[in-house]
Amino acid sequence: MALDLTDVALFVRVCATRNLSAAGREFGLSPAASSTRMAQLEKQLGARLLHRTTRQITVTQDGEVFLERAVALLDAAEQASTAVGHGNAQAQGLLRVAASVTFGRLYIVPEVAQFLEEHPGVQLDLRLSDSAHDLAADGIDVAIRIGPLRDSALVARPLAPSKLVLCASPDYLRRRGVPRQPADLLQHECLVLQAMNPWRLLERDGSELLLRVGGRFRSDNGEALRDAAIAGLGIGLSSTWLVADQLRSGALVRVLPGYQTTDSVISAVYLNRRFLPPKSQAFIDFFSRRFGPEPYWDVGIA
Repeated sequence: MALDLTDVALFVRVCATRNLSAAGREFGLSPAASSTRMAQLEKQLGARLLHRTTRQITVTQDGEVFLERAVALLDAAEQASTAVGHGNAQAQGLLRVAASVTFGRLYIVPEVAQFLEEHPGVQLDLRLSDSAHDLAADGIDVAIRIGPLRDSALVARPLAPSKLVLCASPDYLRRRGVPRQPADLLQHECLVLQAMNPWRLLERDGSELLLRVGGRFRSDNGEALRDAAIAGLGIGLSSTWLVADQLRSGALVRVLPGYQTTDSVISAVYLNRRFLPPKSQAFIDFFSRRFGPEPYWDVGIA
């Protein structure tokens, strides 16, 4: 039984989007043609893969089993096609990349034109979301993630450090005073990212200090907390890539600069595979060169 790889790829995208028409449009297919292809695939396999109603599409138990194999099959097919003459392989094809809304808008989007100019055979589909994508189910080739890698099925390549700094507006510090030691933060309005409390600071001897800070404003969005700090609502613990411009302009100033924070890393992550397609390799190499161990956003920050 020879499966049509287009049918298999369409099935994977239907599972990711839960929308037959939307998935079909990615392949230039009408809703009717997409439905026919799915019915044809199910007939070939002798199993119901999708349960379709007028309102929604759900994946059956057989569909879930086939989905895992389908992703592996498409991956193997791509490896086989690009492995021929790999030494001269050019980056080409549709590249799906995922990143957080803020980082993607600030640091990926401005570089897209240059990347596409250098790689004319690539089409880029950039997904910006603050929810982590399932790379296999969503068909993501590369995701930009900040922090430790928790999924053993993924490979991470570091692109740049993600340094954290304590900062506040000059107005807030004039009104409330300047903290002299970490314990002073407990007496201040602190702007808390919900996923990052307690705050982790390093003592001068290198030991880690955990501070469960509080304040009248918290959020799950880093940009909202940065803007609150600029408005004088309190002290924030932010990534330098998010507050670099404000630190350089003086809208924000460092707090407790003599104390280090526990920094993180910005990585390109992809599914664990023996062979990385040239389009993915090109994207990762491009941003590794653009960012690097001393990223440009950290230049000029006191």
